[in-house]
Amino acid sequence: MAEFQEVSKQSGLHPKPAGLVLQYGTAGFRTNAKDLDHVMFRMGLLATLRSKKTKATIGVMVTASHNPEEDNGVKLVDPMGEMVTPTWEGYATQLANAEQEDLLTALKDVIEKEDINMNKQTDSHFYQTFSIINSRHSSASLSQAVLDGVSALGGKSKDYGLVTTPQLHYMVCCQNTQGKYGEATVEGYYKKLCQAFIQLTKNASNCTDDQKHLTVDGANGIGALKVREMESHLKKELHISLFNDGSKGKLNHQCGADFVKVQQKAPTGIEMNPGERCCSYDGDADRIIYYYSDSKGQFHLLDGDKIATLISTFLKELLTQAGLDLQIAVVQTAYANGSSTRYLEDTMKVIVRCTKTGVKHLHHAAQEFDIGVYFEANGHGTVLFSKAAQEKIQQLAENTGTDDERKRAALLLQNTVNVINQTVGDAISDMLLIEAILAIKSMTVQQWDAIYSDLPNRQLKVKVSDRRVIDTTDAERRAVSPDGLQEAIDGLVKKYRQARSFVRPSGTEDVVRVYAEAETQESADDLAHEVSLAVYRLAGGVGGEPKPLH
Repeated sequence: MAEFQEVSKQSGLHPKPAGLVLQYGTAGFRTNAKDLDHVMFRMGLLATLRSKKTKATIGVMVTASHNPEEDNGVKLVDPMGEMVTPTWEGYATQLANAEQEDLLTALKDVIEKEDINMNKQTDSHFYQTFSIINSRHSSASLSQAVLDGVSALGGKSKDYGLVTTPQLHYMVCCQNTQGKYGEATVEGYYKKLCQAFIQLTKNASNCTDDQKHLTVDGANGIGALKVREMESHLKKELHISLFNDGSKGKLNHQCGADFVKVQQKAPTGIEMNPGERCCSYDGDADRIIYYYSDSKGQFHLLDGDKIATLISTFLKELLTQAGLDLQIAVVQTAYANGSSTRYLEDTMKVIVRCTKTGVKHLHHAAQEFDIGVYFEANGHGTVLFSKAAQEKIQQLAENTGTDDERKRAALLLQNTVNVINQTVGDAISDMLLIEAILAIKSMTVQQWDAIYSDLPNRQLKVKVSDRRVIDTTDAERRAVSPDGLQEAIDGLVKKYRQARSFVRPSGTEDVVRVYAEAETQESADDLAHEVSLAVYRLAGGVGGEPKPLH
């Protein structure tokens, strides 16, 4: 077939380094940019096959999110803006790792398994995009490698240029719903979200300019550029002071959501005034973290758990006011702070579901409810509304017989649906929703923070000879192997008040991740250390024994 001859010819221009093995994970492929040219070409091939299989637009995102600027990466976006299915993740790994002479065999294997008709021309376009600011110099050439892969198999492409990862997910969904979800342009994205935000903030009483002010750390990434573009659509309902906007700093260097979460301090380049709301995006703007400093200069972090609590509390109140019987749930991972889980279950009477770590697991679990709120502690998350829930909200909002209080709540819910990017975690969309909720509830960042107090916690890593000796169950909260490890952890946890601990193998390296929380920071640190020792002794630790933290 002519396509395969073209693939052979083009693949020679994108040769694979012999012996290099990469794994398609939750974030797609991500590594040093110099090792990615062949991967990008092959993901262009795979995206074209996926487009033919689904008869739909498929997105390809060239990004390495919060990684250092010398890295890059790529991930595929499925027709409804969701992550690609696990089976196709496997195909991605298979294609990326096929040695040069075996590429056509690997490609034909996917075509055969998926029964793809290569002769039939589909009307579907395959869309490709890349997201950079000047600091990721590799993106332009890597993006071209993707386009080469698309054209080699006769696919069509449209290059959206510089967009955030969530904007691409959004536009793929718009394209495949024939515009029902929104207009498949960046401008359409701004209009939909900002109009909904402005409608929401009309319900805020007497907001001062101070209350409308937000300091944003753009991580020297694409999000900074896009917030600047969006500002005019906000019509002064939100005043943004933008720092780390890419004009001088390095991408994700001493800034961004990951830095703030891990280091528990403000990013470089931001001067924080006491009580002032600040937030940080990550490099490709799909995560957001809030924070502030108090009058004593102490730093306070509001992570994904605090965000999920704020949003679910707001939605629960609106559902009650609207008289709508819809099931709302918050989906967390084992890393969620125990205080947030207790508050949601005991005080808010909201269903809490725990899943394995990884956004795709949370997204899937959230789809089981009328309204599913999910956030990882790192600030990656969104809200999903079932089709039935959206229809009930719309009917109530449009019903002329609805009384004023119920109608107001229904309209607020309707605009909340429209300000949310349901396809994926989106820092810009989440920021607008959080700002609207705080304004409507006349709530300061300190009052939000005071909803509950986080239990002190500690995360550690233990190097082992083979991480596969650790096997877990109960959404990674309990270890089933090696023998004796869970019993040891249970015994250690009993020594401390309000304590819990779990261990899980890393998805990428031979380390075991240890999490512990307890009533005091000293107890959390001691528990984490003791569990690390148990892992080291029972799961084949390498190097010296873990040292105490104090």
